[in-house]
Amino acid sequence: MENIRGILFQGISGKILSGILGISLIWTFISFFIPLNMKVELPSILLGLLLFFKDRLYQEFYKFSKKDFALLGASSLIIIFAGSFYPYILDHFGYYVPTLKWLTEYGLVKGISNIDLTLGQMSVWHIFQAGFSNFSDPFLRINSILLIIYSIYIIERKSWIQLCFLPILLLFSQSPSPDLPVIIFSLIILNETIAGNRNTKLLFAFSVFVFAIKPTMIWLPVLTFLSSVFIFKNSFRPLFLGIIILLLFFVKNIWVFGYPVFPVAIGDFGASWKPNPEVLKTSSQFAIMKTYDMQYTYEEIQKFSIVNYIKNWFSLEGIKSKINILFVLSLAVFSAFALIKKKKMITLICISLLVKSVLILTFSAQYRFFLDVFFVIFFVLFYEYFDQKKSIIVFSALSLFFISILSFPEFIQKYIPSFRVGSFMTGFEKKQLYQPSTYEYHQFNTFKVGNFKFNIPHHYPYSFDTPIPAVSPNYIFDYVKAGIFPQLLDKNDLKKGFIWKKMTSEEEKEAQKVINNIKNTYK
Repeated sequence: MENIRGILFQGISGKILSGILGISLIWTFISFFIPLNMKVELPSILLGLLLFFKDRLYQEFYKFSKKDFALLGASSLIIIFAGSFYPYILDHFGYYVPTLKWLTEYGLVKGISNIDLTLGQMSVWHIFQAGFSNFSDPFLRINSILLIIYSIYIIERKSWIQLCFLPILLLFSQSPSPDLPVIIFSLIILNETIAGNRNTKLLFAFSVFVFAIKPTMIWLPVLTFLSSVFIFKNSFRPLFLGIIILLLFFVKNIWVFGYPVFPVAIGDFGASWKPNPEVLKTSSQFAIMKTYDMQYTYEEIQKFSIVNYIKNWFSLEGIKSKINILFVLSLAVFSAFALIKKKKMITLICISLLVKSVLILTFSAQYRFFLDVFFVIFFVLFYEYFDQKKSIIVFSALSLFFISILSFPEFIQKYIPSFRVGSFMTGFEKKQLYQPSTYEYHQFNTFKVGNFKFNIPHHYPYSFDTPIPAVSPNYIFDYVKAGIFPQLLDKNDLKKGFIWKKMTSEEEKEAQKVINNIKNTYK
């Protein structure tokens, strides 16, 4: 990648990030045609090892002092230990693992969102994870590896304030959550931009790559674009690589979802495999209810006045309201800070964050969509305050705190019950010292409606280890309610993709049998 597109920044971490970008783009392209199985993974690993020794990239580590190695070793041990706990993020079971199974067995499948809408995301990060999940990372701990890479970057670039973020990010190390890479990459790009890195071509390309992983990161390409134009006075030519990545992202989304940006049904190119409008409507209503933490029905929310929209969002029961209030206060403080400082870069960062915040508040103001804003604001406000000594002290204290939460989740379950994710943490087990903890369920039933034969987990809402094609029970109810059901484009080949069709009377009877079976398992 460096030979083709230039150097993002010096050091082993810069080479690794360039490699992540290159591998992700190549694998995204080839996953249209073939699955990301061992035939893809093994040659990639062998090529990487060959170049690592041929170009003597290991010499980059000789630049580390003994103190640097000690810090890297300590942080790596903490990361590996944190990553060995059981996954507890619900999306791990309902979205991440099923996505990886489809990618490793079939690649990108046209209209996959017709059998499970969440699969229409097919994040570029999951494409990257899928390619390494056959042999080198069967426990799906790629995020733990990324945290170690982040540690290397922090030490190489002496960006000590970022050491304060590592312990918080340990909470994302057990699952291939795309939230972790976008937070890490955005902080790295932000640091490079503030430090005066003039390689705007690669900075913008990497920013678009982050957007392709998770579109809620729209502020990052906006920032790199604005800084390229207004600070570095560049022409639009350096943006070419970023535009190519963006086009690949759009094509990938249209292929699996039917529209350019998941989950927004905007930009209709007439794809025959796009999801049913009623299913999209149900999903949109659910997103609005999630904005209010499912504490109001969709009908109740529709009756809100503008004042109630704001008031009820700030007064939700539990921790979510505190996060919402802190979010708005943080934006207000940062905006005031930008006005006082009157520095062009800080002003552009503020504008970019406000653009993102307006879009998030408009579509679905869930706290998980603006978590990165807290990191960015803290980074800019205290950029010059945290030296190595202060950062190591904070890192040590926070690491102890978050490892304690993972090991003894009863504390968070007792004192912060509204933080629902905490209720799925299971604590420390001895076996995780030699093998990362994973769940196995392997209970499912097989059904057929029309030409679509599929599996449904037995008495469980998520299909994380159900053989594909698998459908989550909740979607069956949505399909029957809409009077439609997923069907194969080619009954003999899953790779050809899926569409939805109105059910015949016979298919309605078949679908009703499925629903009756699901209901009976929960009695």
